[in-house]
Amino acid sequence: MTGEAHKHSGLKHRAMEELRAFWIITFYLFLLIGTFMVYRRLLLSEFDVVYLNYGFAFFEALIIAKVIMIGDALKLGRRFESGPLAVSVIYKSLVYGGLVFFLGALEHVLDGLTHKQNLDGIVHGMIEYGVYELLARTVMMFGAFIPFFAFWEVGRVIGPQKLAAMFFGRNERTS
Repeated sequence: MTGEAHKHSGLKHRAMEELRAFWIITFYLFLLIGTFMVYRRLLLSEFDVVYLNYGFAFFEALIIAKVIMIGDALKLGRRFESGPLAVSVIYKSLVYGGLVFFLGALEHVLDGLTHKQNLDGIVHGMIEYGVYELLARTVMMFGAFIPFFAFWEVGRVIGPQKLAAMFFGRNERTS
């Protein structure tokens, strides 16, 4: 294999691994966000409020998964990777939870701008209607990021193949 062909093959393999990681992250987030959507629907039905916004969970999972992949490529949240895994996990959960908050606030701003609101109207609308939703989403995602980044960090330390083998391979324990 020539150097150029080997380089192309390595690039293709890396792209496939990143695509696989993206879909695994998306699936995890979709399950989590979807579960909270069901919870919200059941809770609101107690007050006779109809909530059928399930498609949103998939798109939010796609966006957050892409943010995680981009953040990882930019080495975001790697400050404490040389220390204990617990510190790295909590730090990454806080950093990415903060990103979720920032992106949620940006979403409110862009929504206000599309509806031709001025800055005062956008801030007032965000405080009056969206701040609790945004805070709840951030807290939920921070909690979801803890087990997610725990697996991520263990995979980083022992290797993703070994982690996958531990979870999806045949378990041959001897007693």
